[in-house]
Amino acid sequence: MSARSTRLSAAASALHGRPPPAVEYRIRPANPGAHLFEVSCTVAEPDPAGQVFSLPAWIPGSYMIREFARNIVRLRAEADGEPCALEKLDKHTWRAAAVPGARVLSVHYEVYAWDLSVRTAHLDTTHGFFNGTSVFLAVAGRTEAPCVVTIERPEGDCGRDWKLVTALPPEHGHPGQACRFGRFRAADYDELIDHPVEMGRFTLARFEAAGVPHDIALTGRHDCDLERLCADLRRVCEWQIALFGTPAPVDYYAFLTMVVGEGYGGLEHRASTALICSRAELPWKGMEGLPDGYKSFLGLCSHEYFHTWNVKRIKPVAFTPYDLARENHTRLLWAFEGFTSYYDDLALVRSGVIGIDDYLGLLGKTIANVLRGSGRLKQSVAESSFDAWTKYYRQDENAPNAIVSYYAKGALIALALDLQLRAGSEGAASLDDVMRLLWRRHGLTGVGVPEDGIFAAVRDAGGERLGARLAKWLQKAVDGCEDLPLARLLRPFGVSLRAEAAGTAPVLGMKLGGGSGEAKVANVYDDGPAQAAGVSAGDVLIALDGLRISSAKGLEDLLARRGAGDEVELHLFRRDELMSFRAVLAAPPAERQELKLAPRADSAAAKLRRGWLGG
Repeated sequence: MSARSTRLSAAASALHGRPPPAVEYRIRPANPGAHLFEVSCTVAEPDPAGQVFSLPAWIPGSYMIREFARNIVRLRAEADGEPCALEKLDKHTWRAAAVPGARVLSVHYEVYAWDLSVRTAHLDTTHGFFNGTSVFLAVAGRTEAPCVVTIERPEGDCGRDWKLVTALPPEHGHPGQACRFGRFRAADYDELIDHPVEMGRFTLARFEAAGVPHDIALTGRHDCDLERLCADLRRVCEWQIALFGTPAPVDYYAFLTMVVGEGYGGLEHRASTALICSRAELPWKGMEGLPDGYKSFLGLCSHEYFHTWNVKRIKPVAFTPYDLARENHTRLLWAFEGFTSYYDDLALVRSGVIGIDDYLGLLGKTIANVLRGSGRLKQSVAESSFDAWTKYYRQDENAPNAIVSYYAKGALIALALDLQLRAGSEGAASLDDVMRLLWRRHGLTGVGVPEDGIFAAVRDAGGERLGARLAKWLQKAVDGCEDLPLARLLRPFGVSLRAEAAGTAPVLGMKLGGGSGEAKVANVYDDGPAQAAGVSAGDVLIALDGLRISSAKGLEDLLARRGAGDEVELHLFRRDELMSFRAVLAAPPAERQELKLAPRADSAAAKLRRGWLGG
């Protein structure tokens, strides 16, 4: 609901001199085979002028208008048990006709749930998942009222052995007490929609971190070593809780994980996260070492868990409150997503889950990802944050040449800031102090972070001289497009940074996608041979120098037999027209970023590095 609706709700409560009655919801997997949830919303004492209902257009944490209302299949209303007319006001808003003297108004509807993502809802005969933003209508004037929701299991044999996991508190008891269907409560609509629900036949494991129970629910076939996963996540969660200080801001936390053949993603919530991962990324019994896939999954879990503080409670003022009907613009996502992206892998090394060499390898990949795209020279992270709704979350084939990731470059800005705070204060101050200050000022108080609030926190946490200088540096870094001087900043910590080519083969300056025997051009990079020759994204490459190309691997094999400066002939289809271009191959760029510990760092460097990475 909009800020205006929230204010009207508060005004209505004050006018009547008593809190509004609870809004009652009921949701049931009515037809898993057809992917349909059946939902009802019941309001006592509805607005006598006609009660308005709406469904959010987006979900916090995923900054794109998604228009969830398009998945409502049919909708009807009843006033005191009698049919009541509904008028659609816009794409996600309805108004029930005024019924004088009506005591109870109910709206019944079906939601089509067939999006296997962390953002919406998914239902079949094996499991069900939903975010409240996809299924629960908001009641105008009642968004601050308490909510009660009854979650039912599917009828028949399909749901006989289904369980349920959610951080939403049961009506009687505490969250996470049992995997049971039944009645749950929320203080208001905002809390109701911030607790995703997983139901079905999942594997559940539990660990405690700083006295708080944490559940890991794995849906889908897997051979996960749950003991190893719980042990590693416990260390990461305990480190993050200690960073901000006990007690933790939650009494219970749940990692709701969908395990698939190929997939990756996560979305944060106030006391849980929804995740998708490839089964190959999970640890298995007898696994040796720390495979890249498992490091990636641990980093994902760490990232979403850090959001428990940074964005769910430390929020930009633009998100207090959320207006779920339209875009909520802020120039600060580089801090809320970028700083979180810095701390996700940092938490792994500082908690001892991965080693320093592992961490430096991950950091090198982040640096390489940022430097690979020329969009970083055209768009600042502040602009990227503001335009997340129309650019970052709606990327096209030209994205590498036009935009910069506020996640990845924001993480590098956090790194550069942390290094300068530590080196400039001889280890007395760090980005940790900035995060703890933001927690005290904004997380614990609920006061939104103003657009200049991060700079103020850096100024205050860094001390009079250093803090003021670095606040100015940070302002310039987030508003500008210059590359960061990371090699120079890493040197006092006894860490070297060197760029080198990932291989020896020449390049065309394009990326292939496609599949099923088709080599389709996904991206053409600025100032590369392919762009100069006239190749465009969407073209289907069929031959190089008369030899058939059917995959990216096939192209790589042919390029490996040539050298920089060689001219090649490309045949490709654009739409249904056969075209031919000649391109001059370029030397491979120095894209690989290698970080190494200095073999003989002095005591000052070793001390700074221990403070930064631990160990």
